[in-house]
Amino acid sequence: MKRIIVLLLAIYAFGIKFSKAQELNITVQVITAQVQNVDKKIFETMKSAIRDFMNNTKWTQDDFVNHEKIEATLLINIKEVVSQTDFKATCQIETRRPVFKSSYSTNVLSFIDENFDFRYVEFQPFEFNGSTFNNDLTAMIAFYAHMIIGFDYDTFSPEGGTPYFQIAQSIVNNAQTSGNKGWSGVAKGGDKYNNRYWLVENTLNPAYKPIRAAIYQYHRKGLDVMWNKPEEGRKEIYEALLKIQSVFKIYPALFYNVLFFNAKSDELVNVFSQAKTDEKTNAVQLLSEIDAAKSNKYQTKIK
Repeated sequence: MKRIIVLLLAIYAFGIKFSKAQELNITVQVITAQVQNVDKKIFETMKSAIRDFMNNTKWTQDDFVNHEKIEATLLINIKEVVSQTDFKATCQIETRRPVFKSSYSTNVLSFIDENFDFRYVEFQPFEFNGSTFNNDLTAMIAFYAHMIIGFDYDTFSPEGGTPYFQIAQSIVNNAQTSGNKGWSGVAKGGDKYNNRYWLVENTLNPAYKPIRAAIYQYHRKGLDVMWNKPEEGRKEIYEALLKIQSVFKIYPALFYNVLFFNAKSDELVNVFSQAKTDEKTNAVQLLSEIDAAKSNKYQTKIK
């Protein structure tokens, strides 16, 4: 199996090495519509540098062939050019994963980082060492590389992404001296939903384990069997939603609800639109409870 995880965290103390069989196939976009009177050639260099660093680095000990690489998009929106080397930005991260025996790819993670501020010196190489903090941009890219891999692995085996989430958490810990709000655990309300610290903190929180169990069940036992057992697949997906509900009843403002349903709401409409009438009714009721912000969508589109 491609995703048998054999990982020794200690190797990261010596830095990530470049080699063949990398894991990621990342598309990077840099949006500059909000900045004026700036030579935008630097953003092309920036885009290429980030893409090459993410795609050409060997982040795990597993071997991937080309069609197995994890597909994702980083959309970096430059809000302000503070100086020739300092930028204020946001970043939207979206990852995808193929569904077994189909040409369909399902969204796994859809997350907006509201504090993607960084310094970038054109043509300066990226150097990541897991035991130290060099700069915000390198750390953020390495952080999201590990989060992307972790979420992908969670869809293939129960809590399969844990080693990569742990590395991401170590990156956060090393970055605490940065001053960048995205690394800080001192956040309130909505800040907890768009913050790197809380993204990995909540992912590894034992109280939220049913959510990660739901992610595995949803993908591996649900979507992956729908090519020949659609009713069984829908049943597994519904049961995965019940796991999310069990956490929601204790933590109704749960960060993970935002994370999961941002990626899955359209897909859930398609899945349950093919169900029997009673299953549709149950699904709409459940989804309207645990994803109340999109209740109108479920009530009008699952027909």
